[in-house]
Amino acid sequence: MKNIHIKIAVFLLLIGSSCSDEILEKLPKDQLTVATTFTTNTNFETYAWSLYSYSFPGYWDLTPINREMGSDLIVNNSGTQGDELFWQRKTVPSSSGLWNSSYVNIRRANLMLDNIDNSELTDGEKQHWKGVGLFFRAYEYVQLIANYGEVPWVDSALSEADTDILYGPKTNRDVLAQNVLNDLLEAETLINPEGSGSNTVNTDVVRALISRFGLYEGTWRKYHGLGGELQYLQASADAGAKLIADHPELHPKYDEVFNSESLAGVSGILLYKAYEFGVQNGRWSHYNRSSIGHQDLTKKAVDQYLCLDGQTIFTSPLFDGEKDAYDEFRNRDHRLYFNTPPPFRVDTGGKNQLTWEFDADPKHREYIDLMATLSDDTHKTLPTLNWRGLVVRTSPHFRKFNEGHGYNVTYSGYAFYKFSNKISRLQNRDSHDAPIFRMGEVFLNYAEAKYELGQFTQEIADATINKLRARGAVAPLDLSSIPNDPTRDADVAPALWEIRRERGVEFLAEGLGRAFDIRRWKKLVEYGAHEKLGRWVVNSEYGNNLPVQGGASEGYVSPFGVPPGVPEHYYLEPIPSDQIVLNPQLEQNPGWE
Repeated sequence: MKNIHIKIAVFLLLIGSSCSDEILEKLPKDQLTVATTFTTNTNFETYAWSLYSYSFPGYWDLTPINREMGSDLIVNNSGTQGDELFWQRKTVPSSSGLWNSSYVNIRRANLMLDNIDNSELTDGEKQHWKGVGLFFRAYEYVQLIANYGEVPWVDSALSEADTDILYGPKTNRDVLAQNVLNDLLEAETLINPEGSGSNTVNTDVVRALISRFGLYEGTWRKYHGLGGELQYLQASADAGAKLIADHPELHPKYDEVFNSESLAGVSGILLYKAYEFGVQNGRWSHYNRSSIGHQDLTKKAVDQYLCLDGQTIFTSPLFDGEKDAYDEFRNRDHRLYFNTPPPFRVDTGGKNQLTWEFDADPKHREYIDLMATLSDDTHKTLPTLNWRGLVVRTSPHFRKFNEGHGYNVTYSGYAFYKFSNKISRLQNRDSHDAPIFRMGEVFLNYAEAKYELGQFTQEIADATINKLRARGAVAPLDLSSIPNDPTRDADVAPALWEIRRERGVEFLAEGLGRAFDIRRWKKLVEYGAHEKLGRWVVNSEYGNNLPVQGGASEGYVSPFGVPPGVPEHYYLEPIPSDQIVLNPQLEQNPGWE
């Protein structure tokens, strides 16, 4: 057993996937009832396991990673029509797992909070478990606000008699956001600094969520013209400052943050979801290394990665050009090599082989040799392998020209493989841990919050962005001489552009980054109108099978063409229709009627 999260898996085998009320009502009364569940500290700890399991995403649920295809940096590589967001194909869903699961988890948290005072807990234990309950309730509301804007606020475990709340209207966003911030600030003062054991919610984890929510709500309010942003930005900055003081260093290897069998004791990891073969399995690595993984990087994403001298590809003398794949990847931020495979070609002696030899042309081994110095055989050495260990003969390996094997393919020319590793060679049986809260996020939340407060300095850049850049072997950001980037959004100041660049690079396809960032910055409509391009190719080298921009013989791969653009009301998700049927007072979000 790795830690408490493995206990969760065992607990869930006993209780199934029931909701809180079902858990307490359907099990034998002498085993698990309100009276017997909420008594001792051990009982509360056992009950809290369900909150951990159901609330936090991990390496099994594909929703977070698929959500990122609704950003400008990730594209679907299946060859189908573009993302529904950018192609105006979103509709009001009949139901929503996000909505339903969030309110189920809110009920779980409220049920625990409602039963603390009458328990046998000591005063200190009561404070801790109240802090835990407030945290998990806030965690769910953070997601609901980010997706729907305004939703009903529920702060107790409702019964069928509570019709005025069950069937009440949405809560005004000002009140809703204030309630969430109040919950988190109170939880920060109550919760045990060490949590209830290793890898549990503690003061650091609460502060990490304050850092995340404060930045999101503050910038949404600023850029969407709601006002009242300062208290949220300040809360984010305050939480970030405390965390950075206590956790100033990062784990030195970026790839190991996402692809380690155990994240226990790893620098900069505040909370993670543990996986163990045969007990709780993940599947993201399997998806990254099979024919069913449908994520690619766009050219825009790749262009964000700086050269080693800290210059952009448009200004650096180290950049050798983009028309040759080997030139394009040379002297770049090492994080690029861990998010999309560098170019290579090997000889497998035929199709679908388990062994390989170097290609006769020494050009094709440049990045094989480089990755051998940056990674190891359980992570990301080249050539890449599918989940069974079959060798991919070349990169880029286009879906439309796949050289005889259909796994590990790309449509844009930049296959996504951030979560790919060689720890497990079994289908849907990954056993590497998933970070939930990490200091890499806190660093960038803090940098951006301080910028928005007018307090971003070189000292803050050195304590945040430059530590992330150093991990990618990139020269530090010097605020006195920021390189010119001709692709910079004219609405965004150079220093803020660099902060946003780092977010795009560091958080690529983690489900918490770009898809939500371009919404809170109010850039979804603008960036969503841009064509998602891929690698520069000479189409004749690929049997003239690739879709090239404008139908040219050579140029950028263009998977879908120019999208029609994103309507303004797409900033918020539509409320599922079944909820409006159940509760007529629940108004649909504007534009979705």
